[in-house]
Amino acid sequence: MSGSVFIVAAPSGAGKTSLVKELIARDPHVSESISYTTRAPRPGEQDKRDYHFVDRETFEKMSGNGEFLESAEVHGNLYGTGKEWTRSQSAAGRDIVLEIDWQGAQQVRKLLPDAVGIFVVPPSVDVLRARLTDRAQDSATVIDRRVAAARSELSHVHEFDYVIINDDFDDAVQDIISIVRSTRLRVAVQSSRNESLINSLK
Repeated sequence: MSGSVFIVAAPSGAGKTSLVKELIARDPHVSESISYTTRAPRPGEQDKRDYHFVDRETFEKMSGNGEFLESAEVHGNLYGTGKEWTRSQSAAGRDIVLEIDWQGAQQVRKLLPDAVGIFVVPPSVDVLRARLTDRAQDSATVIDRRVAAARSELSHVHEFDYVIINDDFDDAVQDIISIVRSTRLRVAVQSSRNESLINSLK
């Protein structure tokens, strides 16, 4: 029996972190992979809860040892998803959410072609800029850079299976929950998770 892997990607400020947290809060069968990163913690973030915060030397050593399912450099910082934890959790039947960018999504899909890709987009670039500004975590220069990067990232939307427009947060939460639940109802997934029941009904 194996769980499904969901890839959730989005430009910075589109709201993917809030959506994923709400999904996990409402669905006890979903776990989020905690990524490794070389960036400094933001206010309120904790090591091993939000990210595994490591220095660049440690990250590069892990990468060289093949410990990442995917890794990428974003805005000058390195990010990576631990390979062994993700595979062990999936093998145990848990659904896993990977909150990564489009570069990481491409790498994961090569290794896990059945992974479900979900791309979260803001309702407009102006709204995205306002959210980044309201977050009050980055300078104006960094915000300009993130908005420019978002335009490039949005060109990869067609590489994903689903798109969620995060205009109304409650609607977006229902959208991501619906995607997870519908994936569980696929014949292949149901047959794997409920093999005895399916066989008994034949």
